[in-house]
Parts: sequence; structure tokens; C-alpha cells
Amino acid sequence: MLKLMYITNRPDIAQIAETAGVDRIFVDMEFIGKDERQKGLDTVKSLHTFQDIANIKQAVESAEVLVRVNPIHDPLPAYPGSAEEIERTIAAGADIIMLPYFKTPEEVCTFLRLVNGRARTMLLLETPQAAERVDEILAIPGIDEIHIGINDLSLGYHKKFMFELLADGTVEQLCFKFRQKGIPFGFGGIASLGNGLLPSEYVIKEHYRLGSTCVILSRSFCDVMKIHHIGIINDTFLKGVRKIRELEKECAVHSDFFWKNQRLVEEKVAEICAVMAQRQP
Repeated sequence: MLKLMYITNRPDIAQIAETAGVDRIFVDMEFIGKDERQKGLDTVKSLHTFQDIANIKQAVESAEVLVRVNPIHDPLPAYPGSAEEIERTIAAGADIIMLPYFKTPEEVCTFLRLVNGRARTMLLLETPQAAERVDEILAIPGIDEIHIGINDLSLGYHKKFMFELLADGTVEQLCFKFRQKGIPFGFGGIASLGNGLLPSEYVIKEHYRLGSTCVILSRSFCDVMKIHHIGIINDTFLKGVRKIRELEKECAVHSDFFWKNQRLVEEKVAEICAVMAQRQP
């Protein structure tokens, strides 16, 4: 089954997600450069803290705590550089540390050196520069997992719709390289089944076809900024995760429909992009 990840700094939501079957609670520290590159987009900017890591670690029992730190950086006037940031992240209890928005093998080497085996490492591959040098990056020892950030990667390639990268073979080519190296990987995020511009069931089947091991449950899966009743949040997680697991059982025993789904994804993405092109001034 796919490892499901959900972004939150609220201990009560983390416990609900864990009980429903979410495998990793995702604490998101990244803020450096994010506003500029995602300007005008309705993306999540979490602004989580070191204390949030500790709070989530204390709140969960079996779920892993995944922390996205900032890209490799020097100290800022009111924020530590990467060395101290990673030290404090480890001290707060992170099980897995994610490096976002890297472009070079040198940045990856710096990240791995700073972590130094004290937590598992996950690379968030989301720049064209990193994709173009992926063979050099994969040759570096110490990478535990990789996730393809298709939102920023699609922006880097000037795509209209992030799932164009799933339809045009970009994601597939990267996944093939990860499989060759035996590195577990995932890509993107999903809404609840039946939702999303490209419905999540299409995306999940692509995860299985490509050999992915993890996916992020997007904000729209359960938007706790809009849903305030704790009982409804609990019900949303329980039903949403159960439906995903039911679909996964189907994926696990069938193989021929993956190729049909691939064609459907390509056709659906082409339709969405055509509509987007018509809306542009």
C-alpha cells in the first residue's frame, strides 16, 4: 500500500489522521523562496516551527514524523542557516527530513552530510535543474527516498497544468531511474476519490503502474481551515482513507487496466490543458 502523508502542525488532527491510517505526519518548515516562485497560486504555505515538530512527535504513536526543511541556505537575520536548522529538526524528533527545491548534486551532498545518518533522508525533486542532473544525484550514497514535487517542477517547465508531467512521460522517466537505483519514491498529492481536476483515482492507478510507494494527501482531501467540526474531520479522514485503500486492493490484483488508465490520463490532461488555453486572454 502507498504510504499516505498529511501536512499538519495540529496534534489533534495528527492523531485523527494516524487513527484513520495515515502513515506519515508532515511538518512543513519551508518558507525561503516559496512565495516568490509560487506567486499568485493557491498553494499551502504552512510556516510550521521546531516546536511543532516536537508537539507532533509527542502526539503520534505509530505514524512517522516527516519534516520538510528549507533549501540549503546561510543564516538569515531571524532564522538559522541549514546546519542549525537540521540540528534542531533532528533534536525535535524528526524521523524523516525532506530537502526541497535543490538544483545541484552539491546541495544534496551538503544536506546528507548535515543529517549524517541521524534521520532518514528524502529528496523533493522539483526543479528542472535537478531533473537534468538526476543521474549525478542518484549516484550519491545516503539517499533514502525521493519524492517528485510536480507542482513546482511543472512551474519550472512552464506547464499550464501540473499533471502534464504525468502525461508527457517526465514523471515516468524519473521513476524508471529511481527504480533502477532501488530508491523508494513517490510523487505529487491527491484529493479524496472522485475529486481533483484530474480525479484522484486516475492518479493512484498511475502510482501503482509506476511503482510509487508514497503520496501526499492534499489540503483538499481534508481542509481543516474550512472544516471546524472535529467529528466531521474525523469522519472525512476515516471514509477518505478507507476508499483509497479499497481502490488499492483493486490495483494490487489487476495489471492490464494500468495501461488503459495511462491512456485515460493522457486524454484527460489534454482536455484540461485545452480548456485552460481557451481561458487565457
